[in-house]
Amino acid sequence: MSSHPLNVFANHWTALALQINLVVFFSLAGALLLGLIVGYERSYHGRAAGMRTYGMVCMASAALTVLAGYPEQWFGAHATTMVAAADPTRIIQGIVTGIGFLGAGVIMKEGMNISGLTTAASIWASSAIGVLVGVGFYAAAILLALLSASLMMWGSKIEARLPTRPAVTIIMRFRPGFIATEDTLRRVATERGYIIANGSFSITYENTQVQWQFVAVAVEGRKSASLMELSNELLRFEGIDKFQISHARN
Repeated sequence: MSSHPLNVFANHWTALALQINLVVFFSLAGALLLGLIVGYERSYHGRAAGMRTYGMVCMASAALTVLAGYPEQWFGAHATTMVAAADPTRIIQGIVTGIGFLGAGVIMKEGMNISGLTTAASIWASSAIGVLVGVGFYAAAILLALLSASLMMWGSKIEARLPTRPAVTIIMRFRPGFIATEDTLRRVATERGYIIANGSFSITYENTQVQWQFVAVAVEGRKSASLMELSNELLRFEGIDKFQISHARN
């Protein structure tokens, strides 16, 4: 007597399989929620990676990790010996490597300014949260999510209250034929509370014009001249044809 066609799927829906699927379901849902919490701050500030990115990274990391814990249930409990002996740490290594490529995509370099490092680091932390959920360290995953979100929300405010030495990136293009001296530049920078960062000075010559690019670091913290005051000084600097000044972000 032939069996019912639906009996072919019976092994996929045993009591044990249902229990495992329930664990996986709640792991994915929890990882998604934690990822959304971490990603909210980035989304609120209009960053390239928002809640959806963080939620998917965290959830996918949890999915890849949790499936490594039940290899004997793969393919309807018909997993081969090779699959059953799979090493979960290799999956975690693959997750870390893949997230590294994703994080590199949000890091941008413009001149001497680098942006996106915090976003890249938080995406990496989001994947770690998913891994923790996948291996069953739920309390640790919740703590890491709360710490990551808190750091991104209030870390900059804490930094603003601490002593700091802000840096600015300055690009100066001189008129054709004008010869500038570095000593004069350093003297003017010192008078305004700045020093030229060692190793940041670069010189470019193009179309008979010389261009200087460097990073100036405030010696007296916030007491040093502001960007507006520095720009007014550059307007009076002899021989300048064009300049650009901005905070040195990282």
